[in-house]
Amino acid sequence: MNPTPLLIVDAANVVGSRPDGWWRDRAGATARLRDTLVPLGGQGVPPDLPPPVEVVLVVEGAAREVPEVDGVRVVSAAGSGDDAVVELVADARDRRRLVVTADRALRDRVTVLGAEVYGPRWLRP
Repeated sequence: MNPTPLLIVDAANVVGSRPDGWWRDRAGATARLRDTLVPLGGQGVPPDLPPPVEVVLVVEGAAREVPEVDGVRVVSAAGSGDDAVVELVADARDRRRLVVTADRALRDRVTVLGAEVYGPRWLRP
Protein backbone atom coordinates (compact mmCIF):
# COMPACT_ATOMS: atom_id res chain seq x y z
CA MET A 1 0.00 0.00 0.00
CA ASN A 2 1.22 3.48 -0.89
CA PRO A 3 1.31 5.55 2.34
CA THR A 4 1.15 8.94 0.59
CA PRO A 5 -2.45 10.14 0.23
CA LEU A 6 -3.64 11.33 -3.17
CA LEU A 7 -5.51 14.66 -3.16
CA ILE A 8 -7.44 15.12 -6.42
CA VAL A 9 -8.93 18.56 -7.06
CA ASP A 10 -11.72 19.07 -9.60
CA ALA A 11 -10.45 22.41 -10.91
CA ALA A 12 -13.56 23.53 -12.80
CA ASN A 13 -15.80 22.84 -9.84
CA VAL A 14 -13.55 24.46 -7.24
CA VAL A 15 -12.83 27.53 -9.40
CA GLY A 16 -16.55 27.88 -10.11
CA SER A 17 -17.44 27.78 -6.42
CA ARG A 18 -16.59 31.45 -5.94
CA PRO A 19 -18.17 34.25 -7.98
CA ASP A 20 -14.93 36.20 -8.31
CA GLY A 21 -14.94 36.80 -12.07
CA TRP A 22 -13.31 33.47 -12.97
CA TRP A 23 -15.49 33.23 -16.09
CA ARG A 24 -13.56 36.09 -17.70
CA ASP A 25 -10.29 34.11 -17.52
CA ARG A 26 -10.80 30.42 -16.75
CA ALA A 27 -7.18 29.50 -17.39
CA GLY A 28 -5.92 32.32 -15.17
CA ALA A 29 -8.32 31.37 -12.37
CA THR A 30 -7.20 27.74 -12.64
CA ALA A 31 -3.53 28.73 -12.53
CA ARG A 32 -4.21 30.77 -9.37
CA LEU A 33 -5.95 27.77 -7.80
CA ARG A 34 -3.00 25.55 -8.79
CA ASP A 35 -0.61 27.96 -7.10
CA THR A 36 -2.61 27.91 -3.84
CA LEU A 37 -2.33 24.11 -3.83
CA VAL A 38 1.48 24.00 -3.96
CA PRO A 39 2.06 24.15 -0.18
CA LEU A 40 -0.40 21.31 0.52
CA GLY A 41 2.08 18.62 -0.47
CA GLY A 42 4.26 19.52 2.47
CA GLN A 43 1.62 20.92 4.84
CA GLY A 44 -1.40 18.72 4.19
CA VAL A 45 -4.83 20.08 5.09
CA PRO A 46 -5.10 20.13 8.87
CA PRO A 47 -6.65 18.42 10.69
CA ASP A 48 -8.03 15.95 8.12
CA LEU A 49 -5.00 15.33 5.96
CA PRO A 50 -1.48 15.25 7.40
CA PRO A 51 1.55 15.59 5.09
CA PRO A 52 3.07 14.44 2.86
CA VAL A 53 0.38 14.53 0.17
CA GLU A 54 0.47 14.07 -3.62
CA VAL A 55 -1.63 16.86 -5.13
CA VAL A 56 -3.30 16.42 -8.51
CA LEU A 57 -5.35 19.13 -10.24
CA VAL A 58 -7.71 17.92 -12.98
CA VAL A 59 -8.31 20.56 -15.65
CA GLU A 60 -10.59 20.67 -18.68
CA GLY A 61 -11.95 23.00 -21.32
CA ALA A 62 -10.45 26.49 -21.46
CA ALA A 63 -8.06 25.61 -18.62
CA ARG A 64 -6.70 22.51 -20.37
CA GLU A 65 -3.35 24.19 -21.11
CA VAL A 66 -2.55 25.18 -17.52
CA PRO A 67 0.88 23.62 -16.86
CA GLU A 68 1.90 21.71 -13.80
CA VAL A 69 4.37 23.13 -11.31
CA ASP A 70 6.56 21.58 -8.64
CA GLY A 71 4.21 20.26 -6.01
CA VAL A 72 1.08 20.01 -8.17
CA ARG A 73 0.62 17.48 -10.96
CA VAL A 74 -1.85 18.73 -13.56
CA VAL A 75 -3.95 16.20 -15.44
CA SER A 76 -5.53 17.63 -18.57
CA ALA A 77 -8.77 15.76 -19.24
CA ALA A 78 -9.10 14.66 -22.84
CA GLY A 79 -12.87 14.72 -22.41
CA SER A 80 -14.85 15.02 -19.22
CA GLY A 81 -12.99 16.23 -16.16
CA ASP A 82 -15.28 14.05 -14.04
CA ASP A 83 -14.24 10.96 -15.99
CA ALA A 84 -10.57 11.85 -15.47
CA VAL A 85 -11.13 12.21 -11.71
CA VAL A 86 -12.87 8.83 -11.56
CA GLU A 87 -10.02 7.23 -13.51
CA LEU A 88 -7.43 8.66 -11.10
CA VAL A 89 -9.39 7.33 -8.13
CA ALA A 90 -9.80 3.90 -9.72
CA ASP A 91 -6.10 3.69 -10.62
CA ALA A 92 -4.96 4.42 -7.05
CA ARG A 93 -6.86 1.82 -5.06
CA ASP A 94 -3.76 1.11 -2.95
CA ARG A 95 -3.82 4.47 -1.17
CA ARG A 96 -6.01 6.99 0.56
CA ARG A 97 -7.78 9.12 -2.06
CA LEU A 98 -9.45 12.44 -1.35
CA VAL A 99 -11.45 14.28 -3.99
CA VAL A 100 -12.35 17.96 -3.72
CA THR A 101 -15.57 18.79 -5.57
CA ALA A 102 -19.14 19.93 -4.96
CA ASP A 103 -20.43 17.95 -7.94
CA ARG A 104 -22.98 15.49 -6.51
CA ALA A 105 -22.79 13.04 -9.41
CA LEU A 106 -18.98 12.96 -9.22
CA ARG A 107 -19.19 12.55 -5.44
CA ASP A 108 -21.35 9.45 -5.93
CA ARG A 109 -19.03 8.00 -8.57
CA VAL A 110 -15.87 8.29 -6.47
CA THR A 111 -17.30 7.30 -3.09
CA VAL A 112 -18.38 3.98 -4.61
CA LEU A 113 -14.68 3.46 -5.37
CA GLY A 114 -13.69 4.21 -1.78
CA ALA A 115 -12.59 7.85 -2.08
CA GLU A 116 -13.32 10.50 0.51
CA VAL A 117 -14.98 13.67 -0.78
CA TYR A 118 -14.65 17.22 0.51
CA GLY A 119 -16.27 20.40 -0.75
CA PRO A 120 -14.35 23.38 -2.16
CA ARG A 121 -14.51 25.30 1.15
CA TRP A 122 -12.33 22.61 2.70
CA LEU A 123 -9.50 24.03 0.56
CA ARG A 124 -10.63 27.64 0.32
CA PRO A 125 -11.93 28.92 3.64
